[in-house]
Amino acid sequence: MSKPLSLAVVGHTNTGKTSLMRTLLRDSDFGEVKNAAATTRHVEQAAISDGHNVLVYLYDTPGLEDAGGVLDWLEEHTSARLDGVERLQQFLDSEAAAGDFNQEAKVLRQLLQSDMALYVIDAREPVLNKYKDELTVLSWCAKPVMPVFNFIQGQNLDEWTTMLARRTLHVYSGFDTVAFDFEGELRLWDNLATMLPERDILDHLIALRRREWQQLAAEAKRDIAHFLLDVAAFKQEIAEHEPPEPVLHTMQEAVRQLERHMQQQLFHHYRFYHSEIDTGDWALKAFRQDPFDTELLKEYGIRTGTGAATGALIGLGVDMMTLGGSLGLGTAIGGVLGGVLPNMQTISDKLSGKQTLHIDPETLTLLAARALDLLHAIQQRGHAAQNPIQMVSGKAPWQPSRLPAELNKARSQPKWSSLNTQQAELSHRERFENAAILATKLP
Repeated sequence: MSKPLSLAVVGHTNTGKTSLMRTLLRDSDFGEVKNAAATTRHVEQAAISDGHNVLVYLYDTPGLEDAGGVLDWLEEHTSARLDGVERLQQFLDSEAAAGDFNQEAKVLRQLLQSDMALYVIDAREPVLNKYKDELTVLSWCAKPVMPVFNFIQGQNLDEWTTMLARRTLHVYSGFDTVAFDFEGELRLWDNLATMLPERDILDHLIALRRREWQQLAAEAKRDIAHFLLDVAAFKQEIAEHEPPEPVLHTMQEAVRQLERHMQQQLFHHYRFYHSEIDTGDWALKAFRQDPFDTELLKEYGIRTGTGAATGALIGLGVDMMTLGGSLGLGTAIGGVLGGVLPNMQTISDKLSGKQTLHIDPETLTLLAARALDLLHAIQQRGHAAQNPIQMVSGKAPWQPSRLPAELNKARSQPKWSSLNTQQAELSHRERFENAAILATKLP
């Protein structure tokens, strides 16, 4: 394989160079991102590897702030008979490069040492002379330059593409570092490959990224499947006349904590490492609504099996099918419910005078919907995004009356749930087999 490709990421201040680096690297901690001039003061190197060999070196460079001033200096102090590289070398050897134009000098030095440049453009900006000056100066480095449009949602790029074409820059990519598009990333790498004499490295990278993306999705859905099996297999028993509320609250809190853990797993799969996540108030604001809030059922279009009278029961997260009116529990919460289903207890429960409580199918469906919403949101989120995550679909993956067979089976397998055993049953082959099957059913 060819030697690693070196790419200089260049552009005006605040166009999103560091943000692009974060997304391409899958690293939300790379560099500093804020709305301030010259946030990046020095050239920073990062690498993309296949686990064995480095494929691409990326160089984050300071923002270009006065390319027009550099052009004026070049016109005044260098001969037009020299080629662009020769004139730039004179500039880089000058006092001006160490003084007023030190930011621009760092960019140009790096590009001269790199194979090519990604020129990041804020698509929201009009075509101004300063951008034309930047492209002129960069062209003198005699290296391929590919424009990359950032913040492209809802933007008309015609003025920009016309200007670029007049500078013989016909190959460009649109790549939003906030609203991530995986296929858009692959198009970026593919477009880059068309500008190089050898494309084997980037073809290898494209294939690698596609495999990783598919593996990530499969792993994430398996995590969700295990989470749902954990909840479905969760049960608590109470005596005939025991007040149900303490047990109900304990079950609710256990499920909340388990959901939180699953959310963290999804973030780590996709390499979102923000300390703010741990506080619970940053990215997951929309997912902080209590999963036992009956309003969520309405948002996802989930209907209860017996109508509005059961709403309070669903909010408690208890399986109605296990509740009857003859053994005390039904009587204890009957006033809250406005009525309960006929007794559906097992004979053994009747003889022992106990009630077995499970999380209801409606809540299981809601938890599945929220988990899939979060997964789809993460898959469409760039690593430079600073906004809270919002629900994507608001749709349930199935009706509560039609739970996947694996979840129905889990309800009779209490050992499958770590909430019952206080340890993950990771060695249980049957549970793993059912989780794998359930994962394939998740949309």
